[in-house]
Amino acid sequence: MIELTLAEIAAAVNGRLVPGTGGSRAQWAEAAVAGESQTDSREVQPGQIFFARRGEETDGHLFAGKAVDAGAALVVAEREVDDRVPQIVVAEATEALGALATAVVRRVRERGGLTIVGITGSNGKTTTKNLVAAMAERLGPTVASAKSFNNEVGGPLTMLRVENDTRTLVAEMGASAQGEIERLTRMAPPHIGVVLSVGLAHAGEFGGIETTFRTKSEMVRDLPPSAVAVLNRDDPRVAQMADLTAARVRWFGLHPEAEVRASDVDSDAEGTSFTLHAALSNGEVEAAPVRFRVLGEHHVMNALAAAAVGLELGLPLADVVEVLEAATLAAPGRMQVLGGRDGVTIVNDAYNASPDSMSAALRTLAQIRRPEGRSVAVLGAMSELGEYSIEEHIRVGLQAVRLRISELVVVGKEARHLHISAINEGSWDGESVFFETQDEAYDYLLRTLQPHDTVLVKSSNAAGLQRLGDRLGEAFA
Repeated sequence: MIELTLAEIAAAVNGRLVPGTGGSRAQWAEAAVAGESQTDSREVQPGQIFFARRGEETDGHLFAGKAVDAGAALVVAEREVDDRVPQIVVAEATEALGALATAVVRRVRERGGLTIVGITGSNGKTTTKNLVAAMAERLGPTVASAKSFNNEVGGPLTMLRVENDTRTLVAEMGASAQGEIERLTRMAPPHIGVVLSVGLAHAGEFGGIETTFRTKSEMVRDLPPSAVAVLNRDDPRVAQMADLTAARVRWFGLHPEAEVRASDVDSDAEGTSFTLHAALSNGEVEAAPVRFRVLGEHHVMNALAAAAVGLELGLPLADVVEVLEAATLAAPGRMQVLGGRDGVTIVNDAYNASPDSMSAALRTLAQIRRPEGRSVAVLGAMSELGEYSIEEHIRVGLQAVRLRISELVVVGKEARHLHISAINEGSWDGESVFFETQDEAYDYLLRTLQPHDTVLVKSSNAAGLQRLGDRLGEAFA
């Protein structure tokens, strides 16, 4: 974070400064901090700021003492908690976190040189963010969201890592309700706003696909004419957002009208090859072959979105291609290739799942299966679908049958409809088995997997199958 005095921080968060021991209020007001901010006391490092948030399961105020023990230089809280260090008492800690992020980003922007890239979409945010960050780093110091820090807490924590010399801030901006993306874009107004897709991820929380559309469109609605909206030409709902923004639109996709597009797409177990076409600012179109080693044809769209951003940032096409070809993993737990013993391949994609990403992963499994082996889909529940849950789990089961997946292993009672849907398809010559626990599924797979099998492990993070994928990867290492 940029260096700020405690008085400046208190003013930014509309809080009351409470001096720590060893100094007067006036002395502490002039003291400065420049450490990162944390909301988890276990993550605090010396010189950092601890925000004592009240969460759904616990209260950060209970851990303020541990944060101070770990070296916190300042505590922002809703009540006085520990007088060993100065505190700033605020009405609501999460709002204060956002207010400080807003102030820091504004100061750095006003000094010039900072470009903000905001990325949203029902699927692909983290993969695209990682690719964009790798491109931006070629131009100078870059701050990007850690893991999937994209909500009202993770977003500000990322923004507060910005320094005076930061050239690019790459921020995932997710939402579980209307207004959340708008709130994040007001903290860090994007120069480049990216919308990847509008799908059924979090549909249960949003209340339907149209609400999801309105929420995702918050990324581009307030962009000024000087900004750029990078939009997926292949997604009809995202394409509609061109009419909702004053920004210049930059299209990506497979569609012939896309200014950054792919052709000759060919996927295998090692990744995807395609030709990247990019319309340049001088009106010319350059083309280059790309060997994209991130598994799954659906990740090509994320690569195209990142390429569009990289070109807008000023990278030459050759550098964009180099970054894409250097990438080997979307993110841990996302199409992560493990195993190898006896030719058994484990694809661990259980970090998260939505109907769209589940469908894409099953198509990838069908494409990359070795001719001499079987395709085995180990599937758990897709969460946050609300009233759409049963229907979408049934749809996934039907797709597994239609793709001729050799065997379906369904784990967890929340995914049982997926299993029932598959076994009700009498024309299928594969089979589906159901287990309530991961341990049961693991033991079964160890007994039954055959040489050269290709295994997909896919579920929402809440279903917890990522650990099952890791265990299988270790067993067949």
